[in-house]
Amino acid sequence: MFNVQSIRDDFPILSTLMNDKPLIYLDNAATSQKPLSVIEEEENFYKTSNSNIHRGVFRLSEQATARYEATRKEFADFISAEKDSEIIFVKGVTEAINLIASGFSQSILKEGDEILISGMEHHANIVPWQIACEQTGATLKVIPVLEDGSLDLLAFEALLSEKTQLLSIVHISNALGTINPIKSMIEKAHAKGVPVLVDGAQSAPHMEVNVKELNCDFYVFSGHKLFAPTGVGVLYGKEKWLEQLPPYQSGGDMIEKVDFDGTTFKGIPGKFEAGTPNIAGVIGLSQAIQYLQNLDREEAMAHEVALLKQATEGLSEIDGLRLIGTAEEKASIVSFVFDAIHAHDVGTFLDAGGIAIRTGHHCTMPLLKRFNVPATARASFAFYNNSNDVDCFVESLKKMKSFFL
Repeated sequence: MFNVQSIRDDFPILSTLMNDKPLIYLDNAATSQKPLSVIEEEENFYKTSNSNIHRGVFRLSEQATARYEATRKEFADFISAEKDSEIIFVKGVTEAINLIASGFSQSILKEGDEILISGMEHHANIVPWQIACEQTGATLKVIPVLEDGSLDLLAFEALLSEKTQLLSIVHISNALGTINPIKSMIEKAHAKGVPVLVDGAQSAPHMEVNVKELNCDFYVFSGHKLFAPTGVGVLYGKEKWLEQLPPYQSGGDMIEKVDFDGTTFKGIPGKFEAGTPNIAGVIGLSQAIQYLQNLDREEAMAHEVALLKQATEGLSEIDGLRLIGTAEEKASIVSFVFDAIHAHDVGTFLDAGGIAIRTGHHCTMPLLKRFNVPATARASFAFYNNSNDVDCFVESLKKMKSFFL
């Protein structure tokens, strides 16, 4: 039996008050809360171990380096990567996708080539490819989204061609919660010789990920959505692709030798990690991974599915409320609109009662345009949310409706 109260005790912010009400935090798709063990681990690093890495010969620096590099191995194991060197530490998904887009722009794309994305992508998986296409003369192609919020898979297959140089696809939509069938999409892309980048920002927190089984060429995620600190994330890439791509940034620590006549770079992963990284954040990520590995992930996922079902059923009973995104395969995210109440007003009303949700376009403006709405209200659940959170959320919406209408 999943003991959600015991889990909640690990997250200190959940016991705080917001507007004199107990906090109900339902914005996990934007950023997750952190367990005390992660908070203390990051604080402890600054208290007892703070030093730069890869440079110092003194003991403190060597200890910090060892902990930083140990996290690389932990995360490789966490997603079943083949080699530790296939793990690149970045600031988050945005930087990871920009790194890949920059590399493709410099070394692979040419005029007439195509990049394939979907209509439900986050801006971070749209804009870098638009820039890459502008720089190279390549073309951006988009897989349409169906009325229920799932992808048009027939159109996807038709869009794959000999011109396609990369499929860059979100695993779980941050705006709709749709879980895309990426394993079969990867198989179809590979059958055409097309490499695949998976945006795992929403999938890593909600399901176990095995990049070997998926056989994706790149997989990216942000730590702050995985119960780790902000400003840290991971880019996984198959060795053959990372070796092929040029450095994204240059400077200290990514070089072998610098001379005014020329510079030589480290191999992977070093050539992609210029400058001093977020060392404390990476160590906090290590603790978050350990926390997740001590959970029964299967039970945690089942708990989130139950919360999604409860929320969906509750929202469906409210007249004038319309769910946006009703695909059969969904993660614990619900987006909705009211016929006569703006999404921002919904968020403000709920905030007065201590309930935190997200309102707006969720960095998916083209997707909301497809549904002809300027903004939605979005509630997103994590394993530390409970049934009472959902009940309060739904009841508050009913009160709000009677207040406004």
